[in-house]
Amino acid sequence: MTDFAKKIINSTDYRNIATSNRSKTYELTKRSLDIFGSIVGLILFIPLFLLIIILIKIEEPKGSIFFSQTRVGKDGKEFEMYKFRSMVIGAEQKLEKLLKHNEINGAMFKMKNDPRITRVGKLIRKTSIDELPQLWNVLKGDMSLVGPRPPLLREVAEYNMYHKQRLLVIPGCTGLWQVSGRNKLNFEEMVQLDLAYIKNKNIILDLKIIFKTFLLLLGSKDAY
Repeated sequence: MTDFAKKIINSTDYRNIATSNRSKTYELTKRSLDIFGSIVGLILFIPLFLLIIILIKIEEPKGSIFFSQTRVGKDGKEFEMYKFRSMVIGAEQKLEKLLKHNEINGAMFKMKNDPRITRVGKLIRKTSIDELPQLWNVLKGDMSLVGPRPPLLREVAEYNMYHKQRLLVIPGCTGLWQVSGRNKLNFEEMVQLDLAYIKNKNIILDLKIIFKTFLLLLGSKDAY
Protein backbone atom coordinates (compact mmCIF):
# COMPACT_ATOMS: atom_id res chain seq x y z
CA MET A 1 0.00 0.00 0.00
CA THR A 2 1.34 3.44 -0.91
CA ASP A 3 2.32 6.14 1.59
CA PHE A 4 -0.38 8.33 0.01
CA ALA A 5 -3.05 5.76 0.95
CA LYS A 6 -1.63 5.08 4.41
CA LYS A 7 -1.69 8.77 5.24
CA ILE A 8 -5.38 9.03 4.33
CA ILE A 9 -6.29 5.85 6.22
CA ASN A 10 -4.39 6.92 9.37
CA SER A 11 -6.19 10.27 9.42
CA THR A 12 -9.66 8.81 8.86
CA ASP A 13 -12.35 8.57 11.51
CA TYR A 14 -14.51 5.72 10.19
CA ARG A 15 -17.52 6.71 12.29
CA ASN A 16 -20.54 8.28 10.57
CA ILE A 17 -19.40 7.46 7.03
CA ALA A 18 -22.95 8.04 5.72
CA THR A 19 -22.90 11.71 6.66
CA SER A 20 -19.51 12.46 5.07
CA ASN A 21 -19.27 15.57 2.85
CA ARG A 22 -22.75 16.10 1.46
CA SER A 23 -21.82 19.58 0.25
CA LYS A 24 -23.92 20.62 -2.76
CA THR A 25 -20.97 22.68 -4.00
CA TYR A 26 -18.74 19.61 -3.96
CA GLU A 27 -21.32 17.45 -5.72
CA LEU A 28 -21.92 20.08 -8.41
CA THR A 29 -18.21 20.61 -8.96
CA LYS A 30 -17.57 16.87 -9.08
CA ARG A 31 -20.34 16.33 -11.65
CA SER A 32 -19.03 19.22 -13.76
CA LEU A 33 -15.55 17.66 -13.66
CA ASP A 34 -17.05 14.30 -14.67
CA ILE A 35 -18.89 15.76 -17.67
CA PHE A 36 -15.89 17.78 -18.84
CA GLY A 37 -13.40 14.97 -18.28
CA SER A 38 -15.51 12.28 -19.97
CA ILE A 39 -16.22 14.41 -23.07
CA VAL A 40 -12.56 15.40 -23.45
CA GLY A 41 -11.45 11.81 -22.88
CA LEU A 42 -13.89 10.33 -25.39
CA ILE A 43 -12.71 12.79 -28.04
CA LEU A 44 -8.97 12.49 -27.35
CA PHE A 45 -9.03 8.70 -27.28
CA ILE A 46 -10.86 8.24 -30.61
CA PRO A 47 -7.64 7.17 -32.46
CA LEU A 48 -6.80 4.72 -29.66
CA PHE A 49 -10.36 3.37 -29.66
CA LEU A 50 -10.16 2.73 -33.41
CA LEU A 51 -6.85 0.88 -33.00
CA ILE A 52 -8.20 -1.33 -30.21
CA ILE A 53 -11.37 -2.08 -32.20
CA ILE A 54 -9.25 -3.22 -35.17
CA LEU A 55 -7.02 -5.42 -32.98
CA ILE A 56 -10.00 -7.04 -31.24
CA LYS A 57 -11.66 -7.80 -34.57
CA ILE A 58 -8.46 -9.23 -36.06
CA GLU A 59 -8.05 -11.66 -33.15
CA GLU A 60 -11.72 -12.72 -32.94
CA PRO A 61 -13.66 -11.49 -36.01
CA LYS A 62 -16.96 -12.93 -34.75
CA GLY A 63 -16.63 -11.55 -31.24
CA SER A 64 -18.13 -8.31 -29.96
CA ILE A 65 -15.97 -5.21 -29.52
CA PHE A 66 -17.48 -4.08 -26.27
CA PHE A 67 -18.46 -5.99 -23.17
CA SER A 68 -21.26 -4.85 -20.89
CA GLN A 69 -21.87 -6.16 -17.41
CA THR A 70 -24.44 -5.39 -14.74
CA ARG A 71 -22.84 -3.59 -11.83
CA VAL A 72 -24.18 -2.12 -8.59
CA GLY A 73 -23.92 1.62 -8.11
CA LYS A 74 -24.95 4.24 -5.57
CA ASP A 75 -27.66 3.08 -3.14
CA GLY A 76 -27.74 -0.36 -4.80
CA LYS A 77 -28.91 0.92 -8.19
CA GLU A 78 -27.98 -1.47 -11.01
CA PHE A 79 -26.51 -0.26 -14.29
CA GLU A 80 -24.67 -1.62 -17.33
CA MET A 81 -20.93 -0.90 -17.24
CA TYR A 82 -18.97 -0.92 -20.50
CA LYS A 83 -15.48 -2.16 -21.32
CA PHE A 84 -13.53 -3.25 -24.36
CA ARG A 85 -13.91 -7.03 -24.56
CA SER A 86 -10.71 -8.60 -23.25
CA MET A 87 -11.89 -12.19 -22.83
CA VAL A 88 -12.82 -15.02 -25.16
CA ILE A 89 -16.41 -15.54 -26.27
CA GLY A 90 -18.42 -17.25 -23.51
CA ALA A 91 -16.03 -16.19 -20.72
CA GLU A 92 -18.84 -15.72 -18.16
CA GLN A 93 -19.96 -19.31 -18.59
CA LYS A 94 -16.42 -20.52 -17.88
CA LEU A 95 -16.07 -18.58 -14.62
CA GLU A 96 -17.64 -21.22 -12.36
CA LYS A 97 -14.81 -23.67 -13.06
CA LEU A 98 -12.19 -21.03 -12.21
CA LEU A 99 -13.57 -19.74 -8.90
CA LYS A 100 -11.40 -22.21 -6.96
CA HIS A 101 -8.34 -20.43 -8.39
CA ASN A 102 -9.35 -17.02 -7.04
CA GLU A 103 -6.23 -15.16 -5.86
CA ILE A 104 -8.02 -12.54 -3.74
CA ASN A 105 -9.84 -13.29 -0.50
CA GLY A 106 -13.35 -11.89 -0.13
CA ALA A 107 -16.16 -10.96 -2.48
CA MET A 108 -14.01 -10.51 -5.60
CA PHE A 109 -12.48 -12.74 -8.29
CA LYS A 110 -8.99 -12.10 -9.61
CA MET A 111 -6.70 -14.57 -11.36
CA LYS A 112 -3.37 -13.37 -12.72
CA ASN A 113 -3.12 -15.97 -15.49
CA ASP A 114 -6.82 -16.18 -16.32
CA PRO A 115 -7.03 -18.50 -19.37
CA ARG A 116 -10.11 -16.63 -20.64
CA ILE A 117 -8.13 -13.49 -21.47
CA THR A 118 -7.23 -12.96 -25.14
CA ARG A 119 -3.83 -11.77 -26.39
CA VAL A 120 -5.20 -8.31 -27.08
CA GLY A 121 -6.99 -8.51 -23.73
CA LYS A 122 -3.70 -9.01 -21.87
CA LEU A 123 -2.33 -5.83 -23.42
CA ILE A 124 -5.33 -3.60 -22.81
CA ARG A 125 -5.79 -4.92 -19.26
CA LYS A 126 -2.11 -4.35 -18.45
CA THR A 127 -2.50 -0.71 -19.43
CA SER A 128 -6.12 -0.40 -18.21
CA ILE A 129 -7.17 0.65 -21.72
CA ASP A 130 -10.05 -1.84 -21.50
CA GLU A 131 -11.64 0.47 -18.91
CA LEU A 132 -11.80 3.57 -21.15
CA PRO A 133 -15.35 2.93 -22.48
CA GLN A 134 -16.51 3.63 -18.91
CA LEU A 135 -16.12 7.31 -19.82
CA TRP A 136 -19.54 6.83 -21.45
CA ASN A 137 -20.88 5.62 -18.08
CA VAL A 138 -19.43 8.77 -16.51
CA LEU A 139 -21.09 11.01 -19.07
CA LYS A 140 -24.42 9.25 -18.46
CA GLY A 141 -24.06 9.71 -14.70
CA ASP A 142 -23.89 6.01 -13.79
CA MET A 143 -20.29 6.49 -12.68
CA SER A 144 -17.86 9.22 -11.70
CA LEU A 145 -14.24 9.66 -12.72
CA VAL A 146 -13.28 8.91 -9.10
CA GLY A 147 -15.06 6.64 -6.64
CA PRO A 148 -15.21 3.05 -5.35
CA ARG A 149 -15.01 0.25 -7.90
CA PRO A 150 -18.58 -0.76 -8.90
CA PRO A 151 -19.16 -4.34 -7.67
CA LEU A 152 -20.90 -7.25 -9.36
CA LEU A 153 -24.28 -8.50 -8.13
CA ARG A 154 -22.71 -11.74 -6.87
CA GLU A 155 -20.14 -9.73 -4.92
CA VAL A 156 -22.75 -7.55 -3.22
CA ALA A 157 -24.65 -10.70 -2.24
CA GLU A 158 -21.66 -11.54 0.01
CA TYR A 159 -21.37 -8.07 1.57
CA ASN A 160 -22.03 -7.39 5.23
CA MET A 161 -23.30 -4.00 6.43
CA TYR A 162 -19.75 -2.66 6.74
CA HIS A 163 -18.96 -3.53 3.11
CA LYS A 164 -22.26 -2.05 1.88
CA GLN A 165 -21.07 1.41 2.91
CA ARG A 166 -19.12 1.37 -0.38
CA LEU A 167 -22.48 1.90 -2.09
CA LEU A 168 -23.11 5.26 -0.43
CA VAL A 169 -21.54 7.16 -3.33
CA ILE A 170 -21.45 6.97 -7.13
CA PRO A 171 -18.82 4.40 -8.19
CA GLY A 172 -15.78 5.51 -10.16
CA CYS A 173 -13.50 4.60 -13.06
CA THR A 174 -10.56 4.99 -10.72
CA GLY A 175 -10.17 5.42 -7.00
CA LEU A 176 -7.92 5.26 -3.98
CA TRP A 177 -7.70 1.46 -4.26
CA GLN A 178 -6.54 1.54 -7.89
CA VAL A 179 -3.68 3.96 -7.19
CA SER A 180 -2.62 2.28 -3.94
CA GLY A 181 -1.64 -1.23 -4.97
CA ARG A 182 -4.74 -2.50 -6.79
CA ASN A 183 -4.55 -6.31 -7.08
CA LYS A 184 -1.72 -6.52 -4.54
CA LEU A 185 -4.33 -5.61 -1.92
CA ASN A 186 -6.96 -7.94 -0.52
CA PHE A 187 -10.71 -7.30 -0.44
CA GLU A 188 -10.81 -5.90 3.10
CA GLU A 189 -8.00 -3.46 2.31
CA MET A 190 -9.92 -2.33 -0.77
CA VAL A 191 -13.02 -1.68 1.34
CA GLN A 192 -10.96 0.23 3.90
CA LEU A 193 -9.51 2.44 1.16
CA ASP A 194 -12.94 3.05 -0.39
CA LEU A 195 -14.43 4.07 2.95
CA ALA A 196 -11.43 6.32 3.63
CA TYR A 197 -12.10 8.01 0.29
CA ILE A 198 -15.81 8.42 1.07
CA LYS A 199 -15.01 9.94 4.45
CA ASN A 200 -12.40 12.36 3.08
CA LYS A 201 -13.73 13.06 -0.43
CA ASN A 202 -13.08 16.49 -1.88
CA ILE A 203 -12.11 17.90 -5.27
CA ILE A 204 -8.40 18.17 -4.42
CA LEU A 205 -8.33 14.48 -3.45
CA ASP A 206 -10.19 13.59 -6.67
CA LEU A 207 -7.66 15.51 -8.78
CA LYS A 208 -4.74 13.84 -6.98
CA ILE A 209 -6.22 10.39 -7.67
CA ILE A 210 -6.81 11.27 -11.34
CA PHE A 211 -3.20 12.48 -11.66
CA LYS A 212 -1.85 9.32 -10.03
CA THR A 213 -4.05 7.23 -12.34
CA PHE A 214 -2.47 8.84 -15.41
CA LEU A 215 0.99 8.00 -14.04
CA LEU A 216 -0.07 4.36 -13.65
CA LEU A 217 -2.07 4.06 -16.88
CA LEU A 218 0.84 2.94 -19.03
CA GLY A 219 2.72 -0.11 -17.83
CA SER A 220 0.87 -0.74 -14.56
CA LYS A 221 2.41 -3.71 -12.77
CA ASP A 222 -0.68 -4.44 -10.73
CA ALA A 223 -3.40 -4.65 -13.39
CA TYR A 224 -4.63 -8.03 -14.65
